[in-house]
Amino acid sequence: MTGEAGPGAGGAQAGPTGAAGAAGAAEAAEAHGLSGHELRLDPLTGEWVAIVARRQDRPNLPSGGCPFCVGGLEAPEPYTVRAFENRWPAFLPGPPAGAADRRTQGGFTWWPPRGAAEVVLYSPGHDGSLGTIGVEGVRAVVDLWAERTEALMGRPEIEYVLVFENRGEEVGATIDHPHGQIYAFPFVPPVPRREAAVAATDGCPLCRTVPHELAAGIRVVGRAGRWVSYVPFASGYPYGMLVAPEDHRPSLSDLDGAARDALATLLHDAVARYDRLFDRPMPYLLWVHPGVHLHVHLAPPMRAPGVQRFVASGEVGSGTLSNPVAPEAAAEALRRA
Repeated sequence: MTGEAGPGAGGAQAGPTGAAGAAGAAEAAEAHGLSGHELRLDPLTGEWVAIVARRQDRPNLPSGGCPFCVGGLEAPEPYTVRAFENRWPAFLPGPPAGAADRRTQGGFTWWPPRGAAEVVLYSPGHDGSLGTIGVEGVRAVVDLWAERTEALMGRPEIEYVLVFENRGEEVGATIDHPHGQIYAFPFVPPVPRREAAVAATDGCPLCRTVPHELAAGIRVVGRAGRWVSYVPFASGYPYGMLVAPEDHRPSLSDLDGAARDALATLLHDAVARYDRLFDRPMPYLLWVHPGVHLHVHLAPPMRAPGVQRFVASGEVGSGTLSNPVAPEAAAEALRRA
């Protein structure tokens, strides 16, 4: 029939689809020594990408009740806070990868995905968050973060440990129970590596800028002990916050009891403020950067009530974020929340 085009007409020939196509692709990859679970080096950027094809089959929503509630699949016994291995890990334990493990073919390079992936449960209660479990509850989470970070860094195959949380469906969370995760990498990832490079060249940026933030006050949101929460001068996210100590401390395990209490206080305060800001639970990304001067990033995706800010192609393609909310206005709104 004229005026109609069949599948693939006028363009590239489509390959097999569905389960048969996936099986054929897996077989073809295996023929080239690829398992679908490896670290692959991007030849354009020189950065590693974790290929985790098995995660495509993980359930988006659990069936049969919450696996994180006491008595559930991942929490058979009562607990206050709990950490365990992720059933769908991006990284796997094993001996450090050496030259013999490095595979190169046709200009492409890949390694085994050495490392670890863990889940951290914040509370046995199903409903809650860092903003509702109380400062004492958050302190227990901070202590577990420190404990797991130190234990993982003691393993020879691990070079960097990233504690993080994805809260809310908007950022990909599939279980409402309050929890976060830990990834242990066999290399220092690009973002903390860049932060370390800046510090090596120009001196610690937080030691230099935190006193100025405290003196100016226009972006400060909260203070506890010798810790401060504030909207960064060049925040890439609407209502993004940084939580950092005034003192130069490289890691969670370097914090004494008073410092951990102060960190817990500000994390509790920050999440509670987020939830009051738009009068609903605020989705956010959270990650902890040890290494130079310990700090915690919080990055909500919302720019207004019910309005999500999406990272667009101009930002991804350039590596330059555009923030529609001025940091000073964000800090004022968060102080009022």
